[in-house]
Amino acid sequence: MSNEHQEVDCGDVIEAVYLYLDGELDADSLNHIRQHLDDCSPCLREYGIEREVKILIARSCSERAPAELRTSVVDQIRIVQTEMTHVEFRPE
Repeated sequence: MSNEHQEVDCGDVIEAVYLYLDGELDADSLNHIRQHLDDCSPCLREYGIEREVKILIARSCSERAPAELRTSVVDQIRIVQTEMTHVEFRPE
């Protein structure tokens, strides 16, 4: 096992698998994830499962949402994200 594998947390890799699959990571993150997958069989297995699920979904979903719906959903996501960044954590 390489030092790179030890420096990257498997949980972080699994959380980033869809970003990796969608090409939404910067080059540095992409290289770290790729190296980790090369060195870590459990993460590579999980990546393979998620990749297959994504392929199956893509085959099954040939319809696109109407533009108005897509815009509305994206707007709602942005509102929630904005609200979440302004929430203050207060332990009980």
